[in-house]
Amino acid sequence: MVWALDFQYDATTDGRPITLLNTVDEHTREALAKLIEPNLTAEHLAAVLDALVAARGVAPLLLRLDNGPELIAATLSDWCTGRTGIMFIPPGKPWKNPYIESFNARLRDECLNLHEFWSLTHARVISDWLTEYNHDRPHSALGYLTPAAYAAGITTTR
Repeated sequence: MVWALDFQYDATTDGRPITLLNTVDEHTREALAKLIEPNLTAEHLAAVLDALVAARGVAPLLLRLDNGPELIAATLSDWCTGRTGIMFIPPGKPWKNPYIESFNARLRDECLNLHEFWSLTHARVISDWLTEYNHDRPHSALGYLTPAAYAAGITTTR
C-alpha cells in the first residue's frame, strides 16, 4: 500500500494563502485526507498521518512525495521511522508521482478553478467535492467502481 502526498496552493478572494494537503491511496485511488490551512508544517502532516493510520488501522508500506521543505523535514522522517518507508520523487519530475498529480489536476479543474473562496472556512467546503470524488465517481482503472466501493470490496475479500 502506497500513499501519495502533495501540496496544492490557492488563495482567498482577498489574497490570503490557502495550502491544501492532498493524500491519495495509489491502489484504491481514494482521496484519504483533506487538510486546508493558511500554512502547513511537517507537524501538521504528522498529525494527519497519525489520524489516517488510526482510521485505517494500518500505516502504508510507503509514502511517495516530492522534496518540498515540509516533506523532507526531520519531523516527517521521525514519524516514518519504524512505520513506513519514504520514496522521494526526483526534483522537477512530477510525472514520477502520477496518482497525486492526476488527483491534483482534477481538484484544480473541477473545484479550485470554479470557486472563489472568501475565507479559509469557506475553502474547507472542498470536503463536499472529496465525498463526491470517493463515493459518486466511477474510475475506469477500478473497473468503473468508485474508489470507496473498490476499497470496500478489497476489505471484504481480505
